[in-house]
Amino acid sequence: MKEKQAKASEKPGFCNTAALAGLFDVSDHWIGDLTKAGILRKYDTPAGGRYNIVEATRSYCRYLRERIDNRTTPKIFSGKESAKLAAEVRLKTAKAEYSELELQELANQMHKAEDVEAMTEQLTLMIRKLVSRLPELISAKVVGVGSSSEAAVIIQQECNSVLSELSGFRYSREVLTQLREELHEGRERE
Repeated sequence: MKEKQAKASEKPGFCNTAALAGLFDVSDHWIGDLTKAGILRKYDTPAGGRYNIVEATRSYCRYLRERIDNRTTPKIFSGKESAKLAAEVRLKTAKAEYSELELQELANQMHKAEDVEAMTEQLTLMIRKLVSRLPELISAKVVGVGSSSEAAVIIQQECNSVLSELSGFRYSREVLTQLREELHEGRERE
C-alpha cells in the first residue's frame, strides 16, 4: 500500500538518486558529488528530492563533453580515454532518449504502433461497411421520387448520415473484432 502511495506522488519525468545513478551507470555517491558541484540539480517534489531525468542527462552529457574537450579538467586525456568518454556520452544520451520516450508513452503523448494500426484498421473497416451499404439504402429511397433534385436530397441525407456515424468513431477492440467477423462473413457469402 505504501509503495502505491509513493508511486502515486512521484512526479512524471523525475527520479531519485538511485534511479539516476542506475541510468548513468555510476554510484549514488558520484551523483551526490555532481549535485554538490552544481553539475546536476535536485528539485523538491512531493516525493522528496528528485532529479529531472532529461535535464540531468543533458547536464551530465555536457559535463562529460567538457571533460573530453579539457574545459573542466586540466589533465589531457589519451585517445583511448577520449574515445571512452565519447562512447559514454553517446550511451547516456541514448538511455535518456529512451527514458523520455517511455515517459511520453506513459503520459499518453505517444501511442504504440500496434494500437494505431488496430485503430486505423477499425476505422477503415467501419468506413467500408458504411459506404458499401449506401447503394442499397439510397436505391430503395430514390426509386419512387419524381425529380433528380429530390433524389439529390435523399442521397445527401444518406451521405450525411454516414458522416455523422463516422464522426462518433471511438476505438474499441470489441468493435474491431466484430467488424472483422462481419467482413469475413461477407466474403464467405460472395
